[in-house]
Amino acid sequence: MKDVQNLEDTRGIPIDRVGVSDLRYPIVVLDQENQEQHSVANIALSVDLPHHFKGTHMSRFVEVLNRHHGDMTMRTIPVILAELQERLEAEQTHIDVSFPYFLIKKAPVTQSEGLVDYDCCFSGEMNGTGSDFSLEVIVPVTSLCPCSKEISSYGAHNQRSRVAIKVRTRKKPDGTWDFVWIEELIRVAEHSASAPLYSLLKRPDEKFVTEQAYDKPVFVEDLVRGVATELMADERIVWFRVRSVNEESIHNHNAFAEIRWSR
Repeated sequence: MKDVQNLEDTRGIPIDRVGVSDLRYPIVVLDQENQEQHSVANIALSVDLPHHFKGTHMSRFVEVLNRHHGDMTMRTIPVILAELQERLEAEQTHIDVSFPYFLIKKAPVTQSEGLVDYDCCFSGEMNGTGSDFSLEVIVPVTSLCPCSKEISSYGAHNQRSRVAIKVRTRKKPDGTWDFVWIEELIRVAEHSASAPLYSLLKRPDEKFVTEQAYDKPVFVEDLVRGVATELMADERIVWFRVRSVNEESIHNHNAFAEIRWSR
């Protein structure tokens, strides 16, 4: 059959990225406590396209993905990218894997268990100079305003904060990256906040969490600086971006802060 994609294009315009997006796919990711966790990801796969090619072969993206049966880690993603390079005769390949990750969290007093979900994303890129991998985790937490606490006779307003931590880790001589658990980044965000979030709280737990937040007020600036301090001290991490958006409870706007850093 005629291969239309391989026909020559005469407009002389290369395409930076072309591929498939919004591909829902079952995946398996590493779980620190249970070894593996099954999830459903939204995947985007793309390559560059030289100016002389009319199109790329979209079906080959899914073929490569199928061969790995949804096994998604910082060790398998470079293999997927390398296969895409070969199958599609591309210089650059990209992958983004966005998925929910679930943890069983125990309430602080009653130890009642409930599932909390976290939005995560693996991103990988391969080109002529090497490969790159990053992990992003978005952690919902509570922050309590220090100014509100200081100026009020009683009480203080708080916010639901979403802390997005994206990291790149050190590359080892064998070409693999130092490993960072999703759970580790969640703990860093929660430790820097006024209090963590839970899905199941009884009255004794609500009292504990409310007072915990009141005893540890943080501005959005404090929150990102707290995360940055811990990430800078981790020798495995060579680059990070931390961004917190605080959904204000008494203002008709949100507050945010962001730090980018490289070793």
